[in-house]
Amino acid sequence: MFYVATIPQFIPAGMSPLAMGLLLAAVHGVMAMCWFTLIIIGTGFASKWLRSPRSISIIDRITGAVLIGFGARLALEPH
Repeated sequence: MFYVATIPQFIPAGMSPLAMGLLLAAVHGVMAMCWFTLIIIGTGFASKWLRSPRSISIIDRITGAVLIGFGARLALEPH
């Protein structure tokens, strides 16, 4: 649905819609691959820190606080 909704507005007049649509989809695919590669490399570097007991404790506390906040908001919301 993303391509059907967004790509047609970027096709210049006089260009083949199929060829230009495929080119724009390919560019989007390459950009996504680059972005996910950066995320994978970044998590590789951060994995030592993320596995330490101290960071696990911090992440658990933050996650718990967020879940308690969502629960409190839901409980206090008027029905």
